[in-house]
Amino acid sequence: MQVLSPTPIQVPISLLEKTPGILEQLLHDVSPEVLHCKPAPERWSIQEVLAHLAVIEKTYSERVRRMVIEEDPALAKYVAPSEQEIQQKTARQHLEHFIALRRGHVVFLHTVPAAAAGRTGRHHEMGPISVSQLLHELANHDLGHLRQMAELYRAHAFYPHAGPFQKYSHPKP
Repeated sequence: MQVLSPTPIQVPISLLEKTPGILEQLLHDVSPEVLHCKPAPERWSIQEVLAHLAVIEKTYSERVRRMVIEEDPALAKYVAPSEQEIQQKTARQHLEHFIALRRGHVVFLHTVPAAAAGRTGRHHEMGPISVSQLLHELANHDLGHLRQMAELYRAHAFYPHAGPFQKYSHPKP
C-alpha cells in the first residue's frame, strides 16, 4: 500500500455533509423552466448539473470505499450520464437521487478513521491519489457546481426582472 502525505479529511467531510441541505434550500421552489434553462447549447442546465452530481457521487463514493478497504485499487473511470439518462428523470428526481447517495456516503465517511486519509488508489490518468485528495476534490467540485447552479438560477429567475439594477450585476452562468 502506498501512503501519501494526507491533509485531514474532517473539513471536506463537513462540506460534503452540508451540500444536500444547501441544494434543497436553493432549489426547493425553482420553476421547471429555470431548472431546464441552458445559457448556451454547449452549457449545462441545473437539471443536467444535478444528473452529473449523482453520477459523480456514485463514482467517488465507490472509489473512497475501495481505497479504504482495498490495497491501492485501480479506480473506475467517470462516465458522464447520457442525454437519455438525464431526461429519464426530472431535476427533482436527480436531486433526490444525489441526496440519497451523498447521505449514505457521509454515513460511511464518519466511520473512516483519520489515519485512512493517506490510503491510495490508482487513477488511470493521474496515478496515485489519496483518500484526502479525493475528498478535497469532491468538496471543491461541490462548491463549483453550487456556484454554477446559483448563477443559472440568478440569471434566469431574477436578473431579467431587475430593471435598471441590471447594470450593477452580470451573471455568468
